[in-house]
Amino acid sequence: QVQLVESGGGLVQSGGSLRLSCAASGFSLQNYNIGWFRQAPGKEREGFSCSRASDTYYADSVKGRFTLSRDNAKNSVYLQMNSPNPEDPAVYYCAVEFGLAGDTVVAGPACEYDYWGQGTQVTVSS
Repeated sequence: QVQLVESGGGLVQSGGSLRLSCAASGFSLQNYNIGWFRQAPGKEREGFSCSRASDTYYADSVKGRFTLSRDNAKNSVYLQMNSPNPEDPAVYYCAVEFGLAGDTVVAGPACEYDYWGQGTQVTVSS
C-alpha cells in the first residue's frame, strides 16, 4: 500500500528552525519527483519545493531558508525549515509525482504532485 506519513510539525519561533520528515512506503521514492507543498487557511496550495534526479526546485518564498533532502536508503524525504517567518504557518504536505490524473499540485516548472500524505501543521510564533 502506497503511503506518505509526515512528522515533525509543531510550534516554532520566528527565526528558529524546524525539521519535517516524511516516510514513504509501498514504493521506492528514488524513482520519482518528490517534495513538499503547503496550504494556509484561506489560501491556495503552494508547491514550493520539488526534488528531481537532476535538480531541486524552490519557490522564491522559501529559497535560502528551506532545504529539501531525501534519503533513499531510508525511503524518506525531509524539509529543514530555517528562519521561519509569519508567512510560513500552514499545513505542510509531503507529495510525490506518479503521473496520475485528477487533483494535482504544481511545484515549479517541472513537477506536478498527484499523491500526498495527511499533512503536518506548522505554527510560527513571534
